[in-house]
This record gives sequence, structure tokens and C-alpha cells, in this order.
Amino acid sequence: MLTRTSSQSLTGQLADRLAERIRTRLLPPGARLPSVRECARQQGVSPYTVVAAYDQLLALGLVEARRQRGFYVRDAASVPEHDGLKTSTSSMAVQMMATRVPADASSLIRSMFHRPSDKPQPGMGVFPPDWLASSFMPTAVRRMTGTAMLQELSLQYGEPSGDAALRRSLSQKLVGINVPAAPDQIVTTVGATHALDIVSRTMLRAGDPVMVEEPGWALEFARLEALGMRILPVPRRADGPDLDVMAQYCALHGPKLFVSVSVLHNPTGYSLSPNSAHRVLKLANEHDFHIVEDDTYSHLAPEYATRLSALDGLQRTIYVSGFAKILAPNWRIGFLAASPALKERLLETKLLATLTSPALFERALSWCIDQGQLRRHAERVRTRLDGARARAVKLVLAHGCSFASEPAGLFGWVETGVDTDMLTQRMLDQGYLLAPGSLFHARRPPSTLMRINFASSQDATFWKVFAKARDEL
Repeated sequence: MLTRTSSQSLTGQLADRLAERIRTRLLPPGARLPSVRECARQQGVSPYTVVAAYDQLLALGLVEARRQRGFYVRDAASVPEHDGLKTSTSSMAVQMMATRVPADASSLIRSMFHRPSDKPQPGMGVFPPDWLASSFMPTAVRRMTGTAMLQELSLQYGEPSGDAALRRSLSQKLVGINVPAAPDQIVTTVGATHALDIVSRTMLRAGDPVMVEEPGWALEFARLEALGMRILPVPRRADGPDLDVMAQYCALHGPKLFVSVSVLHNPTGYSLSPNSAHRVLKLANEHDFHIVEDDTYSHLAPEYATRLSALDGLQRTIYVSGFAKILAPNWRIGFLAASPALKERLLETKLLATLTSPALFERALSWCIDQGQLRRHAERVRTRLDGARARAVKLVLAHGCSFASEPAGLFGWVETGVDTDMLTQRMLDQGYLLAPGSLFHARRPPSTLMRINFASSQDATFWKVFAKARDEL
């Protein structure tokens, strides 16, 4: 909140706050700033203070005034260069112009990992740290850092495909969900996002059409756009992707790849039905495209859930998963599994980017899997999540919202009845980060939906603040 006890003027504080939101694309190009009167009311300052702050942003070229329409964020590409800017607001503008963030979604993802306060954050995409705390992970690392083991794992490059012990463990783990992957069909990566990037760089070239489920993971849209791909959004339904839309894309564009989250889809929580899975695989065979199955939330789902990779036997599917969501985000361990021939092509791409991946944490993870520690930990998290979800659902309904999809997994897809981009700005002022519905679409259209994290949406105080902010819109 703005404060009169700060050494900086209220005008400067407000200008800095708005410039930061423009820099991180929480206020994307084309967004309309609140009217002077509305902003003054929101911030508890005089209209003169708001006018002065907007004037600073105008002088820096961050916003433009449109006659009788208000102030709008300018496109970063059209922002003029400024020399010798001294104020903190100016330094933010210079940083924004230097970075030239290529896609709003990627900037919003960075903002989602910058907590605005120490309050619970319903918009975050991960479990709170205390949910992941365990005694077995430090034990696993200590076992790997004994003198002999440390020398073996640290003083030479690891295997290009990844630590052999971990790949054996992963192969056995995949048997449990009926995905047939031998150790030599698996490549470890620096997180699941790295695995998805390896697949894109191997299978695609700039300009290639790619089908991606929508709503979907914002970072995937941004990553593919940065690589120059043509994104073909496929509406996600309760039983799977819209097959009629996919068939039209196949007939008109000849896509090379389809990116899908079959189980506990982010943000809807949907899981693929067997009938839809068979029809997707039939389309892939008829139109010669591959499927990337992102199973990031596999640890929260039942083993019997329908997976394309299990039905297809990794012929046209590439299976991707990781451990950041359930175990250790900073260990950065993910992996992919593919047919033997395709695995070699994917490995070449990994070699060009990272040579190998850190074996020490990979071996520690292997121990956690083999000893059953990961399985028991995941069971505890699922039980705790079930309770959190039940409590959060009651709070959502009690505060005048509804669910656009049946609550399942980590995320809820909530209908608020108001523009959630505007609501996000209001809630940031109160120290809360939301995940607006526009974030989960390739072109960021206005939306009344938002995604909540059930693990961090149980705070009644948040919902009271949320309801008040919503009702004021």
C-alpha cells in the first residue's frame, strides 16, 4: 500500500507501482489504466496525486493518453529510448525496454513466482513449501555426498541420457501406470519444462503449426511463440480435447505436434476419457503428428487414469513428467520417454543445450523412489490436498462464485462473474496474487474465470477481501 511515512512521495510511489506492473506485463500493452477518480479512490490519495503519477508515466513513454478515453499502456516496441533517467521509475522503464519481454504470459509467470506478500497466494502454481518438507530428502542427499560417492558423481560428466540408476527407477515407476519405457528410452532433463523444450526444438522448426489445449499452461504458449511456432488452440473439454476442432486443424494446417495434459489438466482439473484417447490417437496416425503428453500432475492422480502414452506404447506419444510439483522444486529433475529412434534425436538436442544433467540429485531421487519414500510422501500430500480442496470449495461457493469444472487435483477453475484481469490489479494492492483466466489462453482474451490453488486458498480472510474487491468492480 502507499504510505505517507515513506521518504518517497505518494506520486513517486504510485508511479513506481504502475511502472513495475507494466514492466512485468501484469498491465499488458493496450490495458486501460483506472480513471483518475477511480485510481484515487482505490489508493486513498487525491486526484492530483494520480494525475501527477500518470504524467510521469507519460513522460517515460510507458502509457499514452487517448482523448476522452483515458490512459493506456503502450506497446513496448513503441516505447522511445530515454537517456540519463535517474528516478527509480525511470530505471524500471529502462529495464523494461532492455528486456523486451516477448510474450505477456511468460512475464506473468515470472510475476507469479514473486510473492507480493507473506499472505497465502491462491494464484500460485505450486504447493506451499511446508507441504513438501520431509526428512527423507536430506537423508538422500547425505547418502550421495559421502566422499566416494561425491567423487563419482561430481568430478566427471554424467551420462548424457541421465543417471543410469534413476532411469532404471523411472522405468519401474512407469510400469505402475502402464507406460512401457525401458531405461534406454528415458532421458532426464532439468525439469519438465526443459523436457518440453527439448521436444519442441527436436520436432519443430519456426513457423510450424502446433496444437495446444486451451485453456492451458501459460508458459507453454509463451515458449512456443518465442520459438516462432504457430499455435493452434484446441478447446479442452471434460473428456478431452475438442476432436472436431483437431480434425479441422489437421485438414487445413497439417500440424506436426499436439501438446496435451491428459490427467488433472491445468487449470480445469479435467482427465482424459478412454474413448477420447483412442480417437486422438487415431487422428495422430491418420494425419502423421506426434503427441507430447505432459503428466506433471501424475503424483496426484490414480494409477488407473487414462494416459495416451500407455494406450499408444510410445509410438506416436512422448511422455513428459517431473518432480518439482510433488517433491523438490529446486532439484530441477524432469524426464521424457519416447520410442528408441526418437529418443536418440531428443538426446542430441539435450547434448547441444546442457551436455548432461546433474547426477547427484538424480541419484538421490533414485534412492527416494526405490525406498518407497516418494510414494509414501505423495500419498500424504494427496490426503492433505483432499481436505484442503473440500474446505476451499466451501469458501468459493460461500462467497458467490462457482466452478466451471468439477474440482479435482491441485487447481480449481472458478467463475467470478467479473473481469479477472481488473480483479487481479485490485487484489495485488491487498497483497494477494491471482491467476486470471486470460493467462491460460494463447491470445489473452478478457475472462471472468480464475485459477485457484486449493492448497493456498483456505484463508477466509482472503475470500472476504476478494469478495469486497469483486463487488466494487
